[in-house]
Amino acid sequence: MPDLLTDLRSVVGADHVLTDPADLAAYDTDWRGAYRGTPLAVVRPGSTAEVAAVVRLTHGAGVAVVPQGGNTGMSGGAVPSDDGSQVVVSLGRMRSVRETDAVGGTITVEAGCVLADVHAAAAEVDRLFPLSLGSEGSCTIGGNIATNAGGTAVLRYGMMRSQVLGLEVVLPDGRVWDGLRSLRKDNTGYDLTQLFIGAEGTLGIVTAAVLTLQPATPARATAWVALPSVTAAASLLPLLREYAAERLTTWELIARPALELVLHSAKETRAGLQDPLSSDAEWFGLIELAGPAGASVDDDLERALGAAVEAGLVLDAAVAGSPAQRAGLWSLRERISEAQESLGPTIKHDVSVPIASLDDLVTRLAAALEGAVPGIRPVIYGHVGDGNLHYNLSRPERLDGAAFMGRSDELSRIVHDLTVELGGSISAEHGLGSGKAAAAAAYKSEVEVSLMRAVKQALDPAGLMNPGKVLPLE
Repeated sequence: MPDLLTDLRSVVGADHVLTDPADLAAYDTDWRGAYRGTPLAVVRPGSTAEVAAVVRLTHGAGVAVVPQGGNTGMSGGAVPSDDGSQVVVSLGRMRSVRETDAVGGTITVEAGCVLADVHAAAAEVDRLFPLSLGSEGSCTIGGNIATNAGGTAVLRYGMMRSQVLGLEVVLPDGRVWDGLRSLRKDNTGYDLTQLFIGAEGTLGIVTAAVLTLQPATPARATAWVALPSVTAAASLLPLLREYAAERLTTWELIARPALELVLHSAKETRAGLQDPLSSDAEWFGLIELAGPAGASVDDDLERALGAAVEAGLVLDAAVAGSPAQRAGLWSLRERISEAQESLGPTIKHDVSVPIASLDDLVTRLAAALEGAVPGIRPVIYGHVGDGNLHYNLSRPERLDGAAFMGRSDELSRIVHDLTVELGGSISAEHGLGSGKAAAAAAYKSEVEVSLMRAVKQALDPAGLMNPGKVLPLE
């Protein structure tokens, strides 16, 4: 494709069309190394006009494009195919904050903005952008929108879908749809904005977004609790809401093996983390209340915990007494994924079920997975408030990594079958990418899959926008 590459260089500059394998290494695999491809080239446009020009050229040449942001995804959604036929369009140069409106409570940013930078821009006007992820120092807004990201504050603020008012999108033929509206009410037709959220770049490339801002919440009250069961964790949710109402921001669940991994890793690296309770409980939770300056979040949390202990829902609790202690409690939750890497290759699942079914899911999966692979080590953590568990599996000590990963389809089917049986979803917040596209389609009805394909066909009839992601290739 020498003519296409020459034309692309004329649009974005020779320095921003990468073809050397050494330069492609940062773009041809995901951060975990779980998915790997071979792009024809990586193109790094610096503006919406350049993205549109790039897409017009690739569309005219019949070449597929793969949009990529911070490349922190979990399902291979931003990784190209391995046949060298696709162009990766990296939005990393498009990092501008175009406008901040403290009065209207909005911020307009380009797709390449790192989430942490959006947090900082919101804080400059004493506002909060509430999306909170472990990868916030490297993930980008475009990727957050493409995957409809979740995180630890969904309980209070909802998914990324709830944070977006308007979008700017380059369509598959290179046209630009300017939907950058900050309106809270607009009933003038189909909601096109929502159509592109969670579409993983299969319908167009998001280049900018109008996001909602919330009042700042400097008052924080955080506790680590020991729980008698997953049922208790689910039952604690309405009690916490009773005492904290909208100030309840986080209610996370952590299984003992996950905590022990973090503590072991901290000891090895001298990170200074300690077990807050030294409890023999099998389940733990992280609770956080947040409010404006002067809010009585500490009193609210104390009353809630007292009621929870009296009701037998909490066995013991440690409340953070300083910002440093709060950071320590959060580290116990946020370092789980990293700590699990010490056990070797991991089979990851991101599932959601009705909150009342969490215990059923955990109990039945434990038996089924142990029956399939004796000695298997589940590492479970997640978000009680929205029924989302990261049910990750590590190999038994008797199996090597390759043999264990060779069972991944079988083990994932066990997890997914039960999840769907309980009325759940096999992808709660990580998206489908290429890793789960076929599985998701298999669990959907023929009507639902045909509707999704009709939308794809209407917007991208040539099938050149991130092919094979979200929907399997026909």
